Amino acid sequence: MEVLILIVFVLGYIAITLEHSTRIDKLIPALIMMVLCWTVVSLGIDHFEHWFNPVGGLVSNFMEFSHESKMNLFEEAMLHHFGKTAEILIFLMGAMAIVEMIDHFQGFETIKKIISTKSKRKLLWIISALAFILSAIIDNLTTTIVLITVLRKLIDDRNARMWYIGMVIIAANAGGAWTPIGDVTTTMLWMANKVSSLKLIEHVLLPSLANVFVPVIIASFLPVFKGNIEQEHQEFEKPPYGRFMLVLGLLLIVFVPIFKTVTHLPPYAGMMLSLGIFAIVGEVLSQRSIKLTNRVEENTSLHEGPTMKALSKIEIPSILFFLGILMAVAAMESVGMIYFFGQSVNSAIPQNLFLSILGISSAIIDNVPLVAAGIGMFQDAPDAQVWHFIAYAAGTGGSILIIGSAAGVVAMGMEKIPFFWYLKNISLLALLGYLAGVGVILVLQ
Repeated sequence: MEVLILIVFVLGYIAITLEHSTRIDKLIPALIMMVLCWTVVSLGIDHFEHWFNPVGGLVSNFMEFSHESKMNLFEEAMLHHFGKTAEILIFLMGAMAIVEMIDHFQGFETIKKIISTKSKRKLLWIISALAFILSAIIDNLTTTIVLITVLRKLIDDRNARMWYIGMVIIAANAGGAWTPIGDVTTTMLWMANKVSSLKLIEHVLLPSLANVFVPVIIASFLPVFKGNIEQEHQEFEKPPYGRFMLVLGLLLIVFVPIFKTVTHLPPYAGMMLSLGIFAIVGEVLSQRSIKLTNRVEENTSLHEGPTMKALSKIEIPSILFFLGILMAVAAMESVGMIYFFGQSVNSAIPQNLFLSILGISSAIIDNVPLVAAGIGMFQDAPDAQVWHFIAYAAGTGGSILIIGSAAGVVAMGMEKIPFFWYLKNISLLALLGYLAGVGVILVLQ
């Protein structure tokens, strides 16, 4: 039965990777894969030799349990995994809504006013620094979209712009790896209580900085970043409340880890509080009446406010994709497949080598299932070195190929960056940065 689950997962994952060829959104095979994996577990529950309890670990003498007892364990495991997955998804939806509301007030337009240089080399450092800092607070996908929009207004030459965007991808992925709110994978580790906010920053910040500095320093000496920008800077209209909403939104997102530390409530609770506060401020600034009934002022609809507009723009396909992937991996974890694979790997090759390879493989394989598998594979204590290594490797390894991260994929779509152009010009820089970060981790260990 384990082989059948593995076949379902592999076929589903192949369908996901062929999304652009088949024209079938990746959420569809992810959802089908999830249901089929759990179906095999349910129908074949009496044929599995092992069971991995998400709370208590490997269950002893599972084969001797009655069918009813096995089904009780099955229901408990499925409910537990769905609850933990729902926590992650609700957290992400709250963060997405806040980002969309900032965009509604044109808060990201403020970033354009920060860039006042005509030097290509200085622009490289400024853009990379912005990508690194922003993605530590908002996700690397949104950061990449915002900075591509800025670069389009600053640089007319498409070839030169692609070089800058390549560096944005590296910096955005590195920036998201060292905070619990900077990337989906670090959020997963944080919400699974594998890492704490301060320890994650303490152990991953320096490797992430190395991941950015090495490529940027090398790129500074390349011909494409020499000289000045020929295009005249455009005057950007200052949006009302834009700067205020940008600062407030970012502060409220940063407030979430602090709220969790103080109250010990799950992170999604803090994110919902931040979203509620931000929504109130947004509605007030939009000069709309806040009513507890369905009665509204003439010519005004509740669905015209920034809150409803932001909620309507949340990427539900991405949310459902994460649901499918995480629950499919949970099915394999429940029957002990991931646990025993981890044991085999640990006995075969050094752990640091395996984690380094895992990071490089995230350039081809989506890092979400890799981290989900890693959570079930290793049984180390919270804030152990393995979790910080996974956070770094999965978060930054995807920069090596343009299809290896959400930031790369969105850049590929927005600017039509060819796969082989990125492979020829950016991949080596990203790989050197990744290896530099790995070196820093090994030195810190």
